[in-house]
Amino acid sequence: MPRFIDRLLPAPVNGGFRMEGYWVWCGSCIKGEDGRYHLFASRWPRKYPMHPGWVFHSEIVRAVADRPEGPYEFQEVVLGRRSHHWFDGRATHNPSIHKCGDTYLLFYVGITYNAEPPGVEDHPTNDDRYYRQVWHQKRIGLATSKSVNGPWIRQDAPILQPRPGQWDSSITSNPAPCVKPDGSVYLIYKSSAPASGRVGPFSLGMAHAPHWTAPFTRLQDAPLFGVGNDDRHVEDPFLWHDGQQFNIIMKDMTGAMCGEHHGGVHMTSPDGLAWTPGASPLAYSRQVRWDDGQVRTMGSFERPSLLIQDGVPTHLFSATADGPGGFMAAGATWNMVTPLKNL
Repeated sequence: MPRFIDRLLPAPVNGGFRMEGYWVWCGSCIKGEDGRYHLFASRWPRKYPMHPGWVFHSEIVRAVADRPEGPYEFQEVVLGRRSHHWFDGRATHNPSIHKCGDTYLLFYVGITYNAEPPGVEDHPTNDDRYYRQVWHQKRIGLATSKSVNGPWIRQDAPILQPRPGQWDSSITSNPAPCVKPDGSVYLIYKSSAPASGRVGPFSLGMAHAPHWTAPFTRLQDAPLFGVGNDDRHVEDPFLWHDGQQFNIIMKDMTGAMCGEHHGGVHMTSPDGLAWTPGASPLAYSRQVRWDDGQVRTMGSFERPSLLIQDGVPTHLFSATADGPGGFMAAGATWNMVTPLKNL
């Protein structure tokens, strides 16, 4: 099996999507009915901390470009804040855009809390108990539209709830849907079992719906790669089917699976449940080759998402940050694009 990482071409330095005054994260791209490329991403104001500011202030926006590499230009807020009574009332994050027939499907994560958003001076920190309480409100939602430009209709409730007493009792997050031509959906999601109010470690599960309008159910009770621990701690999945088998790329939090801390793992499966890594499973790295000839180790390389055209992945989108590594050390974040060669 060819190595996924061998498909990565130099990333354009001036490509992707940035916004002055905002942290930019996530990023999912689709070619619209207008022939242009539409990138759905998360943003929140730079006046708040990068982390955990997203938990309280993130919103999903749309940007557009004439070619996949960009640069992308901001168009609008797609899913913003609304009443805290909704499961996604205070923040939206993690967009994943797809199309089935004439309907665009925007999977995302919603968060709510029964209070006004915190201000700059009193903002919770990563160690704050209130942050952990809000973090545990993450739920996967779905919004639909007949046009990539909207309007978007949000479902009233999450499409997948946590299961009390199970390994996925804390949250449902990081949606990675594979939408089949018949409208059925395989959905990988992230969760964890709360331990003394902690956040993580994380595992991934698999759910399925016979049609995107139907309820989702788990395909198995256990997580896909074992219960999250120091050896198999993964997140940020992206799932697709190449016509023969399922594929996944995801972030290896420890390097135990791919050999590089916060590197990417590529695995394949005939059914979405039994997964096999390649002989060299490294899919991507924080060491990025740019089209100016430089190789730079990025502070972050996360949220991998593929643009798939005519059944073939053509571009890898990812959230990245400068700095030595870690959310708290980032000076800027943006969504970068890596063209792929077809092996």
